[in-house]
Amino acid sequence: MRLIRLLKRDIAREAAEWVDEKLITEIQAEQICQRYGIDYQQIKNRSFAYSVLVGLGCLFIGLALITLIGGNWEDIPRAVRMGGLILLTLGTQGFAFKKHLDGYGHAATWLFFLGNLFYGASIILIAQIYHLGEHMPDGIFWWALGCLPIALMLKNPWVMLQCLSLSLIWFFTEINLDFYPTLFPLFLICSGWLLIRGPQNTLLFLTTLTGFGLWVEYSLAYLWRDVHWFDFHAEHVAISIALFICFYQFSQWLGQKQSVITKDYGAILAIWSLRFGLICMFILSFEDPWKELIRADWDYQLSMFVVVGIFAAVAIWFSLQANQLKQASCHLSFYLASLVVVLVAENYQHAVYLQIIFNLALIAIGIWLIIRGIHRGISHYFFLGVSTILLTAFMRYIDLIGDYIGGALLFAVFAALLLGAAKYWKNHQVKGESA
Repeated sequence: MRLIRLLKRDIAREAAEWVDEKLITEIQAEQICQRYGIDYQQIKNRSFAYSVLVGLGCLFIGLALITLIGGNWEDIPRAVRMGGLILLTLGTQGFAFKKHLDGYGHAATWLFFLGNLFYGASIILIAQIYHLGEHMPDGIFWWALGCLPIALMLKNPWVMLQCLSLSLIWFFTEINLDFYPTLFPLFLICSGWLLIRGPQNTLLFLTTLTGFGLWVEYSLAYLWRDVHWFDFHAEHVAISIALFICFYQFSQWLGQKQSVITKDYGAILAIWSLRFGLICMFILSFEDPWKELIRADWDYQLSMFVVVGIFAAVAIWFSLQANQLKQASCHLSFYLASLVVVLVAENYQHAVYLQIIFNLALIAIGIWLIIRGIHRGISHYFFLGVSTILLTAFMRYIDLIGDYIGGALLFAVFAALLLGAAKYWKNHQVKGESA
């Protein structure tokens, strides 16, 4: 039975209970947690709720002080304003460094978070003093950039997450004003380095990949823009699907590594890539999206195929490293064949054919997930496969059939598939117990 690595905190808490019941020693509990990359003492002494409450407390302390200063801004002399803001920021950051050097890493993290809030407020209020507001996103950029050295120097993933979140806000404000955020990859590179060198942080990992996807899509929108604005075209759909196929193969490569942290990242990325793929398949199981894609102009096919080719090559490389070439070839072949059909289609009749193919593919994926869940003992895949089949049946009943006889026959077929899967699961469990 494969242990789901997403429940590591529960392992630490269970180990603590075993220690209390004198089933194992505390040294053994630490060794068990170390096997899965868990800090036993930290998780035992602090809960997630505690961390959330402390973080929110620091946030509201910062907002309270910023509001107090902002509300009395005009009544404070300019020199006092400047000196007070600088001393408040440096004092908080200095106290955070002291806590870090004294070994209070958890407290230091939230103090750095608070100090970065004061730093951002200082930028905004000082800009107001000297009327430096010609391009508003610049303030957010310098705020994010100022947080970056602290995150890298201390290898603190939570400070890096704050920095990356600010960079994303800057990213969108620049785009909203029709400017291209040229230096945004700097934050992605630094975040990637910290994920490799620093402690594990799932939220930072997912945010970094999300930021990379947004940067790719908006860079292409800028390249394909009409006059001044960022334009999105049908080609972006093809790019997104290719990107997530690449992400899924990347997750398989991560899953082959020896590091427990890397395996965790791979498991999480595989789950979310799979969910995205199923959502995309459900959308394309209707006829109208295919009609829209066939109706689209596809004016940027050359550059689209260049980007798709890059993602496909990277996906194949990851699959070769993870011994998953057959799986990657199947995904890419199905995707590229569908893309070619859309590009060469001359009438909407092809939309019906593509709809039928994708509905059959959804059933095949559902069955594959059920079988994979049974063989690997992963309930998530099993129930995801069952949900896929049930949702497909429900949507097709509403969209295609709609009469009682057809609906009854369709549900009978799916009932037979699910009962067959249940029997297969039972036989598989009996064989496993007898072995």
